[in-house]
Amino acid sequence: MKKSRFSEEQIVRILQDGARGDRTVEAVCREHGVSANTYYIWRRKFAGLETDDVKKLRELEKENSQLKRLLAAKEMENDAMRALFRKNGMALPNGARERSF
Repeated sequence: MKKSRFSEEQIVRILQDGARGDRTVEAVCREHGVSANTYYIWRRKFAGLETDDVKKLRELEKENSQLKRLLAAKEMENDAMRALFRKNGMALPNGARERSF
């Protein structure tokens, strides 16, 4: 996906500028060098957000991706242990079940 030349905070400020109502959306888009289509896509994505909210959203997305990586690593470790137990002919630990997908 192409990286936007505007940060999320700048996008929110542009949207707030357009929402004030003193100018048309086309005039705001022309001033900032974006198309009206881009403006409406941004508005759908960032509707009602403030700049502080965008920072919090970015932090939450970063934390979420870290948690997903940790979960994936743990699942891989668990699958490797199950495979090792099966290979050695050992029973799975109490409470563990085989998963079939």
